[in-house]
Amino acid sequence: MRYMTIYKSVEREAPPSQEHIAAMEKFIGEISAAGVLIRTDGLLPSSRGARVRLTDDGKLTVTDGPFTESKEVVGGYAIIDVSSREEAIEWTKRFLEVAGSGESEVREMYEQPAFDVDPTQPSLHNTASRR
Repeated sequence: MRYMTIYKSVEREAPPSQEHIAAMEKFIGEISAAGVLIRTDGLLPSSRGARVRLTDDGKLTVTDGPFTESKEVVGGYAIIDVSSREEAIEWTKRFLEVAGSGESEVREMYEQPAFDVDPTQPSLHNTASRR
């Protein structure tokens, strides 16, 4: 069963300390070695992002970050493959102990991915030109 965990915390503009990075690398090594981790990443501050919203009446709005009206913002995510919801929650608890304050939403994913990358093809990320 695949789960996405979505980490939310108070916005942090400063990068993490070397100690925090080392602790997170250790945790990621453990969850990877257990064969659970599919993918994970952290997100840069919301000042580098935007929110795009579509209202019920069809109006699109774009709001540039930072999102100061939000108490918490999405700070990262992980996709894990575990045997149960309980196991997903246990790994998420361990992550939060390393990450510090915040919360993670644990959501089961559909069994069949909506899009699956062909490992024989070059990554779109690596081949796309940057603007």
